[in-house]
Amino acid sequence: MPKRVLQGVVVSDKQNKTVVVKVERRFTHPVLKKTVRRTKNYHAHDENNTAKVGDLVFIEESRPLSKLKSWVVVQEPGT
Repeated sequence: MPKRVLQGVVVSDKQNKTVVVKVERRFTHPVLKKTVRRTKNYHAHDENNTAKVGDLVFIEESRPLSKLKSWVVVQEPGT
């Protein structure tokens, strides 16, 4: 089974080797038929501390690395 890949924006890089990524998803509400935006924050592993606040990054599902981290930053805009 392939690993999920999500796209989001880095909202925090204060932790060592960890970034917090905000991922937004859009869907149509089943009753109201309006487009609804929902956001969720993911803690992702950033080995070289290269991602900064505001960067657009791709994160990939991985094995649990800590209590909160089970995602890894795989690609950044410059690469």
